[in-house]
Amino acid sequence: MTVLPTRHDEAWRYSDIDALARAWPLPAPESIIVPAGGTFARTIIQDSGTIHQLDIAIGKGATAAIHVLNTGGDYGRVELNVTLHEGADFKLGAVQIGGGTQTLEVITTVTHAEPGATSSQIVRSVLAGTATGTYLGKVAVARDAQQTDSVQSVKAMLLDRSATANAKPELEIYADDVKCAHGCAIGELDAMGLFYLQARGITPAEAKKLMLQAFVAGVFEGAADEAMLIEAALAKLGDLV
Repeated sequence: MTVLPTRHDEAWRYSDIDALARAWPLPAPESIIVPAGGTFARTIIQDSGTIHQLDIAIGKGATAAIHVLNTGGDYGRVELNVTLHEGADFKLGAVQIGGGTQTLEVITTVTHAEPGATSSQIVRSVLAGTATGTYLGKVAVARDAQQTDSVQSVKAMLLDRSATANAKPELEIYADDVKCAHGCAIGELDAMGLFYLQARGITPAEAKKLMLQAFVAGVFEGAADEAMLIEAALAKLGDLV
């Protein structure tokens, strides 16, 4: 793309266009090819206000797993364009944690191009202040991609009512023998749960942190950098509460 997008472009609808303009033009997306039967894993920690764009082609019977922690800068974006071939598997586990006036985004397009592929996307956002967190995730199933199995689980937690969460899990299915599901929920910390913890001597800040830790638990399961990701996420959560 050579022309700066506007909010009329669906993939950039909730973006910080002024911050994007300062980074424009963007370099070409990183291209990754996972060969047939191969395995690929990548950890992305966005903690400085950068834009990551990856094009990933996953060969027959290959697997790819991406784990994302999106926390830093005024504007941070992670964009994935994934194509799955026969029997391939793709997993995404992403956490966004933002406060102040931050704008954080995870944008995915996952195309099931051939039969028997599976994909799973788990995205959790925790937002405070006037921060904006966005997940736009399209799963496209080609006409010949029978026996596709795809799931999207998207949840956001607002610590302040001035924060904004945008979520658009989307399915575009042209095959008829598929299992595709998505779920989305946006809410606030449970007041009764906070009261229960505080009644047992836990400070309000620690009670919030424990509940938020539970909220993002499991997203990084299986990542090679799981311990580091959890530690960094907890540190950012501590800053918010």
